[in-house]
Amino acid sequence: MNSGNSSTQARERGRRIRGFSLIELVVTMLVVSLLAAIAIPGYSNYVRKSRRTEAKTALLDLASLEERYLTTRNAYTTDSATLGYAAGNSWPITVGGGYYRISIPTIAAAAAPTSTTSGTPATYTLTATAINDQTKDLSCRTFTVDYRGTQASLDSNGVDSTQTCWR
Repeated sequence: MNSGNSSTQARERGRRIRGFSLIELVVTMLVVSLLAAIAIPGYSNYVRKSRRTEAKTALLDLASLEERYLTTRNAYTTDSATLGYAAGNSWPITVGGGYYRISIPTIAAAAAPTSTTSGTPATYTLTATAINDQTKDLSCRTFTVDYRGTQASLDSNGVDSTQTCWR
């Protein structure tokens, strides 16, 4: 009687220790890799879009600082310290998480009016260019804002992508 009981217990123990078959593991790996193939590109696209928002926010913030400086000094500035950035920083400045670099490629001072002209207004153009890992974003490589508030964007081929990138 004891021998029947012990063989039943041994069979039960063998079933519990058995583990997974190779086919079960392969099917599980296939399902996991399919889910990853669907989810990772979507997540990467979402991260790129959030980085674009950082660049646009930094550009608009800098534009507002330039406008504030204009109201007090009647000119725009290229000095980043006068706009509230850390002293010693010079253009271009890396913003956000280090995925865009902002530069001021043009600042024109206002020309004094003469008897024949009404004077040239002061101008600026701010540009945010993708750097590091963000260069994989082919749709919105650069963003610009100028003194009139005009917003523009270019893709990696230099084609206008303003409608897509600034919404």
